[in-house]
Amino acid sequence: MNTTVNNAGDDLVQNRLLSYLHDQLPFKIEELKPIRKKVYFLRTQQRSYILKGFSSYHRLKLQEAFTSSLMKEGFSKTYIFYEVAKEPPLFFDRTYYGCMEYLPPSKEVFTYYLKTDRLKGLELLKKFHDTTEKLVSRYRTVVPAYRQADKWRERATLFLNNLPVVRYFVQKEIINELLAWADWSLRGIEEEAWLFQSGRQVILHGDVAHHNFLRAKDQSLYLLDFDLVAIGSPHSDYLQYANRILPFMNWSFEELKKYPIFKYSLEEKGFLHALAYPTDIFREWNRVIRDRSYLDSVKIRPVLDLTVGQFAERQCFIKALKRAVNETNQ
Repeated sequence: MNTTVNNAGDDLVQNRLLSYLHDQLPFKIEELKPIRKKVYFLRTQQRSYILKGFSSYHRLKLQEAFTSSLMKEGFSKTYIFYEVAKEPPLFFDRTYYGCMEYLPPSKEVFTYYLKTDRLKGLELLKKFHDTTEKLVSRYRTVVPAYRQADKWRERATLFLNNLPVVRYFVQKEIINELLAWADWSLRGIEEEAWLFQSGRQVILHGDVAHHNFLRAKDQSLYLLDFDLVAIGSPHSDYLQYANRILPFMNWSFEELKKYPIFKYSLEEKGFLHALAYPTDIFREWNRVIRDRSYLDSVKIRPVLDLTVGQFAERQCFIKALKRAVNETNQ
């Protein structure tokens, strides 16, 4: 049986979890392997599962219900939950665990480096929105509304509080320009608030990072991890997706215009303003300062590349956004 982990503390927790699962599951466990915090690969003689922890019973049941609803509405490119415990729910170390379908991955991983993958991911996200639009009324009381501007103001406030550390790594001219971009972006979003507050409403995925797309062994693409679902305009997911893929496109506005789903969004002033917000830079600095990983030269390097290494390309991108906004005003 494989129970290998990184250190003695993790090993102790995993051995206790393994003992608990032996009592709770009706099948023999062949392997229990950590993937990340409170997420495990679980292999039995019959099949494999993903065991994932949730902070509350409500969160677990919401995820179970939501993925079931997706399937019933015809969105099959995700996982399902299994009820496998002898005495549900699975509850260990103040964490509720769900047993999810394991989707065997392809050797060719999904990556934003490839344009074909960027397009496929965007198409799958659109299908997800088309499905979740039908679920909004059903989940309105249990899924929060997404507040784009509020979320970004909070992120900017935290970044401002973290400036004493950021200034140690980044020259003030770049920091000042980042803050100017954020200000221009938020003012534009407020002026065009209707774009995010009215019109079509869907259940947003909320975290369209590349690792939440999985290319399975049969080459089908799957969408994973719905922990951050919220109700709002599909523009919010597309904004995040654009922000994720632009570093792999050299921050080219012209290249972004070639993506069919972005074509009409890029004619909206509110969307153009929102694209200027340096959400990724603020997010990553807030994260490394919270975790104190800025003290690790290896971990801080990608954050510096994002902030300083891509600055010139991003500067050109912001100028293109402002030109596009001026053209929509004419």
